[in-house]
Amino acid sequence: VQLQASGGGLVQAGGSLRLACAASGSIFRIDAMAWHRQIPGKQRELVADITSDGTTNYADSAKGRFTISRDNDKNTVYLQMNSLNAEDTGIYYCNAYGSNRVWGVYDFWGKGTQVTVSS
Repeated sequence: VQLQASGGGLVQAGGSLRLACAASGSIFRIDAMAWHRQIPGKQRELVADITSDGTTNYADSAKGRFTISRDNDKNTVYLQMNSLNAEDTGIYYCNAYGSNRVWGVYDFWGKGTQVTVSS
């Protein structure tokens, strides 16, 4: 399974970006998908995740500004980011995880997409 993220870029503070991540090479529905980010000088942190039934979870820093969603038919997850600020600058990684009878426990990661917010 490969995860391909897109949608990163440069945006001014207060602006918006929409990230997308598609899981290819799988005929199975992915259990959960998530976005993490690596901010310079800090550990990688969870931004938001979503299960196959649509249950979502957000980091405190993302609540009220970011929205995670997914298209199960396409095994694709999205992250709509609004009211961006300089502290959101970092590399955003897509993650797919869960378990099934074929793979057992799985945990796939994409290469990341850079988000830069200028103040």
